[in-house]
Amino acid sequence: MDRVAAGVARTVGPLDSIVIGAGQAGLTASFHLRRLGIGHVVLDTNERAGGAWQHRWDSLTMADVHGVADLPDAPAPGGSHDRANEVIARWFDDYEDEHELPVIRPVRVDAVTDEDGLLVARAGERSWTARTLVNATGTWSHPFVPSYPGQRDFAGDQWHTVAYPGREHFRGRRVVVVGGGASAVQFIGEIAPIAHVVWVTRRPPVWSDEFSGRDAIGLVERRVREGRPPASVVSVTGLRLRPQEMAAARTGVYERRRPMFERIERDGVRWADGGFEPADTILWATGFRPAVRHLAPLGLRSPAGGIALLPGTSDVQTSVTAALDPRVQLVGYGPSASTIGGNRAGRAAALAVRRHLRERP
Repeated sequence: MDRVAAGVARTVGPLDSIVIGAGQAGLTASFHLRRLGIGHVVLDTNERAGGAWQHRWDSLTMADVHGVADLPDAPAPGGSHDRANEVIARWFDDYEDEHELPVIRPVRVDAVTDEDGLLVARAGERSWTARTLVNATGTWSHPFVPSYPGQRDFAGDQWHTVAYPGREHFRGRRVVVVGGGASAVQFIGEIAPIAHVVWVTRRPPVWSDEFSGRDAIGLVERRVREGRPPASVVSVTGLRLRPQEMAAARTGVYERRRPMFERIERDGVRWADGGFEPADTILWATGFRPAVRHLAPLGLRSPAGGIALLPGTSDVQTSVTAALDPRVQLVGYGPSASTIGGNRAGRAAALAVRRHLRERP
């Protein structure tokens, strides 16, 4: 059976819903929409299945990731030393086929507009119209690199997490790693044993052997409820050194962390006190921002700069409905921006879509 035909209700007129993004949260939402008999399509920008996972660096294995939550009716692959970008891509692809999810790709949605009370997702000359929308675009397509004086004059390489070229690229180099999150810690763990590495962060790192994920997610939820831009869930859970980072730890690189430099010069970085660090590579492990620019025509942002969400129905990770437009559900945004949160949010979004359709047929 054709995958799209299987998941789209055979009705004349607009769809009941459109899901944008076929990562973990998007596939979960599609599964539950299909289970509820809600006609929809899933528009995915990638050439193949796998969501953002397919673009992760090759050295990231299934044993390294922060746990991959199950998809509905499908247990996640176990930890192994196989490449995560290959394992999860195959898993997602098999899942789409097994459950006949109506994924269309590649489709890059440029904008979502409101036309006579219906939502229209536009991708070049193509468009899809629906009564509701589930946005599951995550953050991977919107990497963040801060701006510093002299940045364009730097003679060396500059890389961001999104394009990390692998460990061997840095062998023998002088590398400045910028960022205070788990990716920075992992990159340093890979390259410090074979390169001269200086770690630079805006704030001192918070190391933690134990943390309350629920409390951390609650902090993020409060931000989005107030309409502020969401902070990463990972950013408030603390950092840990895994066994593979211990060789780097013995070099003292994690203890020699320095505050942010003031400017970038041709051959390195300089601090406000005049201190200078020669470098031929800057690795920006500075994270991502929510990929929601295509939603701008709907006017969902609050004066505080973020998209406010209504309180969840059961827990913080079911906070998915846009406060300014209940037709729009955001999964993998704010409190649901984690592997476990994406699953809960996907189900909550499907239920919210059903409620909206019943209330406003």
